[in-house]
Amino acid sequence: MSGKVKTTAGVNYRKAYSNIKTSYLNRIRWAVGLYYFTMGLCFATWASRIPDIKTKLGLTEADLGTVLFAIPVGQLVIMPFSGTLATKYGSHKTALLALSFYLLSLVTIGFAEEQWQLLLSLFFFGMCSNLTNISINTQGIYAEGLFRRPIMSAFHGAWSIAGFTGALIGLGMIGLNLIPLYHFAIIAVLLWVVLFTNYKYLVRAKKQELPPKKNVFKKPDTVLVWLGIMAFGCMMSEGIMFDWSGVYFKEVVKAPGALVVLGYASFMVMMAAGRFFGDRIIKKVGRKRVLQISGCLISIGLLTSVFLPYLIPSTIAFMLVGLGVSTIIPTIYSIAGRRPGIPPGIALQTVSSVSFLGFMLGPPVIGYVAQATSLKVSFAIIATLGFGITILVSKVKAITES
Repeated sequence: MSGKVKTTAGVNYRKAYSNIKTSYLNRIRWAVGLYYFTMGLCFATWASRIPDIKTKLGLTEADLGTVLFAIPVGQLVIMPFSGTLATKYGSHKTALLALSFYLLSLVTIGFAEEQWQLLLSLFFFGMCSNLTNISINTQGIYAEGLFRRPIMSAFHGAWSIAGFTGALIGLGMIGLNLIPLYHFAIIAVLLWVVLFTNYKYLVRAKKQELPPKKNVFKKPDTVLVWLGIMAFGCMMSEGIMFDWSGVYFKEVVKAPGALVVLGYASFMVMMAAGRFFGDRIIKKVGRKRVLQISGCLISIGLLTSVFLPYLIPSTIAFMLVGLGVSTIIPTIYSIAGRRPGIPPGIALQTVSSVSFLGFMLGPPVIGYVAQATSLKVSFAIIATLGFGITILVSKVKAITES
């Protein structure tokens, strides 16, 4: 069994895999899930040491905001090509290549001694993260087509579990006084082993024809644009959790010692829990209602952390934010990947072309606003996006129909 199965966008995947044993399908699911886990742990490893790197380089809030801007700039540079590469050469190949360089860029971050070096490393980190994101989510869409039930949220749950694991490992590394470079190198080596031992079980999709460029870039699918706008709000909220939760707990909540990681960890564990139960909940109450509730939870959580900036209330507040963002992105990706006549990689690229602004604008805006006012004001501004998602859900008819 080579695992090379011909699949195309819009085709019944179960029919294409009808002669494959259930045990092999489950192994494919595990392989794809482990790639999600690897992607999540790579990012979480960096996020867990942001406060230390900020202190090491003597960065102000504004400096950190500028430095963090390098990640989405790198994403922007590669974004027009990510979906095309995954579609033309196969998402299984680009996933392995992108993740390998993603881990390499993580290690280079640990070598940074000057602000410009950190900027360069994070730019490369951003490029690799976008190609990784498109490639692995394309794999997730293919794998979801092999089963009779939704599993995309569970895949993203593996990513979230990795985030929580990364926070715990970061907590341990801080406790051991291990510098970020050694921390990053250890994680990279371990994850490279995971990548190469699971590569052969990724889905090999049949090479697909790319749609005319004018259909994707000049006249994008309206549904994909709306999905991208909602993803924008969610990813901006996620972005501040990833990059600023540790700083918020350290400077606003005044969490003692290693407990600065508590906010990030509480966010990640609830996001993971929400994603593992998300598919079942969506099946019962529908995508539209779940997305509307999720938007409200994001806003309520962020506002709670603003008005009650104490250890226990803020921890609970970050848990609400994690639960709120848990199902939004996997649901949006799942809907986008099934758009008629559009290869999954290209559909995800289109959605990302809109939503990436959330990651691009979120972290630096937080830094600049915080420098001018305070972190609490920054978080209050971002809180409005959750209610915006709730309102916009009714605009996308495909959410109710899919």
